[in-house]
Amino acid sequence: MSKSIQILLVEDNEGDIILTIEAFRESELDCNISSIKDGAEAVRYLRKEGAYHDSITPDLILLDINLPKMDGKEVLGIVKQDSCLKQIPVVMLTTSSSPVDIAECKQKKVDLYVTKPIDFERFVQVVDEIHRFWTNYQQNRHENQ
Repeated sequence: MSKSIQILLVEDNEGDIILTIEAFRESELDCNISSIKDGAEAVRYLRKEGAYHDSITPDLILLDINLPKMDGKEVLGIVKQDSCLKQIPVVMLTTSSSPVDIAECKQKKVDLYVTKPIDFERFVQVVDEIHRFWTNYQQNRHENQ
């Protein structure tokens, strides 16, 4: 039996946090979701600094672009340049469909870029897409070991 997936959701909008958690509950992905509301806190969480010294290293990061203190693209750059964190897959889950944002995130080695839908039904489909991504990611990792 596989273990529950640890997901770090970095999102400052309370409504989107609730929507994301509810959509994951509807999915068949066995996961625990922790949420952080700003980019700088997310970096401290991932690096286990200060109050986060005993935080659980996530298996997957869901990251919004528009965040207070440090935006998601900055967080993505830090994660993908950190030797201890760069192996964690990062999914940009954002309302931005800007070609500039997409290109910047791809340049910074985002693993998946998903535009956040407004309605719950579509959000459940997005979670299914993330679930498929996660399954493929795990299979590829096993094959390459």
